[in-house]
Amino acid sequence: MTLSPRPSGLTARLATAPRWAFALYAGGAAFTAYFCMYGLRKPVDAVTFTGVKFLGTQVDLKTACVLGQIIGYVISKYAGVRVCSEAAGARRVVLLVAAGVWSELALLAFAVAPPALRPVAMFANGLPLGVVWGLIVRYLEGRRTSDTLLVIMSGSFVIAGAATKDFGLYLLTALDVPEVWVPAVAGAVFLIPYLVATQLLHRLPPPDTGDEAARSARPNLDAAGRRAFLVRVGAGFFLLLLAYFLLTTYRDFRDHYGREILMAMGHSGAPGIFVRTERWALVVVLVALGLLNLVRNHRWAIVTVYAMILTGFGVIAATTLAYRAGHLDGVDWLAAVGVGLYLAYVPFGTVLFERVVAAARFRGTSVFAVQLADGIAYSGSALIQLYRDLVHSDVDRLAFFVPLSLVVAAAGAALTVAGGVSVWRRLN
Repeated sequence: MTLSPRPSGLTARLATAPRWAFALYAGGAAFTAYFCMYGLRKPVDAVTFTGVKFLGTQVDLKTACVLGQIIGYVISKYAGVRVCSEAAGARRVVLLVAAGVWSELALLAFAVAPPALRPVAMFANGLPLGVVWGLIVRYLEGRRTSDTLLVIMSGSFVIAGAATKDFGLYLLTALDVPEVWVPAVAGAVFLIPYLVATQLLHRLPPPDTGDEAARSARPNLDAAGRRAFLVRVGAGFFLLLLAYFLLTTYRDFRDHYGREILMAMGHSGAPGIFVRTERWALVVVLVALGLLNLVRNHRWAIVTVYAMILTGFGVIAATTLAYRAGHLDGVDWLAAVGVGLYLAYVPFGTVLFERVVAAARFRGTSVFAVQLADGIAYSGSALIQLYRDLVHSDVDRLAFFVPLSLVVAAAGAALTVAGGVSVWRRLN
């Protein structure tokens, strides 16, 4: 594999390509790479290990495996604050390739390990994957087309989790692949297109002078630069991180235990059910973020993003109350809260931090802010799953998820308002 783009050839053609053609190429490569990363991470959620406990404790074996993966992922996210901020171009593609190969080897270890060691294998699987988002965004940020590229890329994680879990269900139910082999088989299918997409990303030319004038330069950012950014945006930034913490905790619980929630509703969870619950979320989020491209002023774009986030929290609350009152079917409710969830969640990891850096005219990558936010947020994901198994083990995951929806909606909206107002004032 070639590790650095040539000054001519494809890279040179992309540098002079029409903006729409560049966006299709870069967005398509980013979408494919991140979608396929989910194929290395999410098919394990299709298995249940029903009734099997971890080492004789109250913790389900599936919970232990999910937690192992999340802990590895969280460590990777925190490491990515530095790794993604400081990685030069040639090193980025090496890290992306290594992450994919390492995670697939860990899935093979999961398949052959005894039950007590399977959570360790899932820890190894999650350990390299937390830097993938940040490394891909490094190729996309700081461009006049960045909003478009990030919208295209965001579509991958809205639908990828559902699609790769459905693929896992297909392997399990239609092809009779044993539970322990489902993650490794699925990962092997997705690894090759992932590796191809990373090479296509690496052919992208750097932002040009017009991009830098519109969005500010995005050089590597050392520790002093990262501290300077946090001082610039102030304490409100951490209130926004707390709102993102709640959203990620909520999203991960719904994502990891979607099959168990559906089973508690009386649905068998046939292949295709997860895509059905996410398709409207994909449409609504892509349309909303696509319209954001029309807002050229960075400060007003940030206000628009806050409005989208608050609308998302409102949709979660309203549809949950409707479900509790019997006005919504269970699957329709899961689809509706998915719309609200992703309408609030996606802007955090994509356009919010990109626009904040642009509005502040800050010289440096926005990726470290995303990595920091994800590290904090996924820590909450691990805690909520342990809390449910240890404190509310007598309550099924559906009964736990309903009140969690209302708590996340109310607290998240309050934190977004407080943090958003504070950051807006600092930028002005």
